[in-house]
Amino acid sequence: MSGAPRVKSMHVTESKTRSILGLTGNKDLGPISTQKPVSKTSKKIDMSPEKGSIGGKNQGVAASSPPFRSAGVPSILRRQVSLNASCSSDASTDSFQSRASTGRIYRTSSNARGRRQLASKTKIVVVDSGSESSSPDDLLTKKRCAWVTSCSDQSYAVFHDEEWGVPVHDDKKLFELLVLSGALSELTWPAILNKRHLFREVFADFDPTVVEKFNEKKLVGPGSAASSLLSELKLRAIVENARQMSKVINEFGSFDKYIWSFVNYKPIISRFRYPRQIPVKTPKADVISKDLIRRGFRCVGPTVIYSFMQVAGITNDHLCTCFRFQECTAIAESEEVKVKEDEQKTDKGIESCICNGIEDLNFASG
Repeated sequence: MSGAPRVKSMHVTESKTRSILGLTGNKDLGPISTQKPVSKTSKKIDMSPEKGSIGGKNQGVAASSPPFRSAGVPSILRRQVSLNASCSSDASTDSFQSRASTGRIYRTSSNARGRRQLASKTKIVVVDSGSESSSPDDLLTKKRCAWVTSCSDQSYAVFHDEEWGVPVHDDKKLFELLVLSGALSELTWPAILNKRHLFREVFADFDPTVVEKFNEKKLVGPGSAASSLLSELKLRAIVENARQMSKVINEFGSFDKYIWSFVNYKPIISRFRYPRQIPVKTPKADVISKDLIRRGFRCVGPTVIYSFMQVAGITNDHLCTCFRFQECTAIAESEEVKVKEDEQKTDKGIESCICNGIEDLNFASG
């Protein structure tokens, strides 16, 4: 009958061999001794080199300390951990607040888990542009041309929605758009639109009969308001173009009849789907440019004239996916119907006058 099972003492040192994988292969480290377990009642960590070393080498805290617990960590380390956690929380809060002021609300974090949690939360969208009278639903549902985005200037978005591509037939308005299109070589549309009130003040609300009488020396002087808008070359060209426009008005009755005669009084509908399809200039713009230069106009190259044709509605270059494409097309069609009705009324009036004249002659002869 076998005896009682032997119970190994926890205080007895037991030797066994252990091998590790080194740079040149497995190495036998020889017998090592297991450490005497630390008593559960011990809560202090002895950091002295004599008691915490084996074979004359210091093993540090890892060799003699129990598994990490908050109760066994010194108060200095606990404060350090809590300080790091609070700093990390403050940094993430500052990052969120700094980006909220830009109009886009989102968080940035190096932790992939945090990003996944953020993606599952409700997204907040802030629209930067759009007219004050427009509701957020209208801004999100309306499809505009690709170059008008939520980050575009508000005045530029309103200009696109209300003016760009609408057929214009007023001579003062046409002169204004011709001047602003010429300014595109030095400024952008948003910059021009933000200074539009200054342009109107300087150039007498774009009345060509008034601008043609301007003193060019005063206009381009260093202290004038016009010198802060455009270069001297552009300012002199505006005055000269006003003079030539007055001549065109005297010849054709209006600048409107002259400029729209190049397209047979009907706007050109492009039907482009992508911005890359829109040209910088066209053969029609080249023809108009050459005729204007022949008449004495300045700074009216094909590129300027094509921009003028776009903004004046002579050509409808809204993308066919833009909501303004159909609206501008409908406006042009309604104007065409009115023109035909006016022509019919004119023809009837002429016919009635001719008939009345014939009757008068018959009556006189009889």
